[in-house]
Amino acid sequence: MSSFNTHRRRVFDESLPARIRHTNLRSCLVHFAPYGFRATYHHLCLSARIPKYPERDPSSLLRAAEELQHARQLWLADERAYADRRRADKARGCRQAQPDDSWRGRQRGWGNIAYCPEPTIHPTEPLPVVVERVLRSSVPPDEALALTCRVCGNRGDTIAWHDGAYRIHQLCRGCGVSLAVQRADTRDPLLAAAHDRQWREIWRLRSESPEVTP
Repeated sequence: MSSFNTHRRRVFDESLPARIRHTNLRSCLVHFAPYGFRATYHHLCLSARIPKYPERDPSSLLRAAEELQHARQLWLADERAYADRRRADKARGCRQAQPDDSWRGRQRGWGNIAYCPEPTIHPTEPLPVVVERVLRSSVPPDEALALTCRVCGNRGDTIAWHDGAYRIHQLCRGCGVSLAVQRADTRDPLLAAAHDRQWREIWRLRSESPEVTP
């Protein structure tokens, strides 16, 4: 599989057709998607104003790739700092990573920085702003059960979201981030089908992204 940087370079390659550059933008999200693949893609479509036909505004692809890259650089810096701390801990004989107040120590749901399972409900601020806030966040242990949102600070105010198959997420009512997840007792094929139709519309750039007149 090609790297994030390889796909990003292709997004900026003006010799490639806009559709190919758009495909490479999507491939960047396989490597880094703070809200999960679907919600991050939807966010970028809106924030960068990617039109249904990307060739009408190729610069929108550059805006999306740059926003994603800036957020990724923050995450990579945090990863490097974490690796340095772990090496220092191991040198002192602490082989097991200890839970802490950071986003790593108290992740809920899946392993994204701020996972949003409903692709159209996610934070609206620029990705670097949200990612930096989560990376710098701290939730004391006595607040862990209150489902404190690291993105918007909402505490315990959630809405249930069923994926139609196996999981029910408790979403932050303020920004859509999953604060807790449990296995669903029953499946809902009609709901799952509706989610699939919604995602196909987003995938085809038929979401709320404004059209750009050529």
